Amino acid sequence: MTHTNWPNNIQIGNATSLDAGLYGSVAPSSRRLHHISKRAFDVLASGSALLFLSPLLLLLYFLVKSDGGDALFGHKRIGRNGRSFACLKFRSMVPNAGEVLAKLLAENPEAARTWAETRKLQNDPRVTRIGKFLRSTSLDELPQLVNVLRGEMSLVGPRPVVQEELTQHYGAAAASYMAVRPGITGLWQISGRSDTSYAERVALDSRYVREFSFWTDLRILVKTVPAVLFGRGAY
Repeated sequence: MTHTNWPNNIQIGNATSLDAGLYGSVAPSSRRLHHISKRAFDVLASGSALLFLSPLLLLLYFLVKSDGGDALFGHKRIGRNGRSFACLKFRSMVPNAGEVLAKLLAENPEAARTWAETRKLQNDPRVTRIGKFLRSTSLDELPQLVNVLRGEMSLVGPRPVVQEELTQHYGAAAASYMAVRPGITGLWQISGRSDTSYAERVALDSRYVREFSFWTDLRILVKTVPAVLFGRGAY
């Protein structure tokens, strides 16, 4: 069965009916096989990537650390089955980012409204010069390969969110989100990223869980490359 109205015209093979609910009518044995193959691919690919990218990771580590702050930070996100984990990133913000954000939201009603709606800010004053480059290229997310190796994330999946986002924005779709591991990339990454509304992000996450397959993951990974290179929807 093939669906044709995914973002960027992704064609999904071996998908089940959208009306069949979470995982559709896929047999439990098929679901287990998919999860096993997905996990095996995640371990092999993330381990190989960490080894191959180690010189770049070391360079970025020292560049980020050069301003005196920690190079890495782990932000608490919600994973599979509702378990929280530290989602790793290269630090892209000033060390006192919390204070800067609080001051901005208190003094700028428009920024406060945008933050409440999307949890994103254009021209974010917290972002450092190297951080802006890391974010535009998504290089700040490379440490999440460690999360994948640990089994906390997958290469492809829903966008990892904090508990507040899950509670306020996901509603009934929270069950779909927590049914799989969140991903370094996913439909949100190849569909405009910050250019999408929050409702669209939730819909993309739910759609992925309902129709995911190994071949879908491969297509998303391939489409992630031009999305990152051209910085679509990144800020």
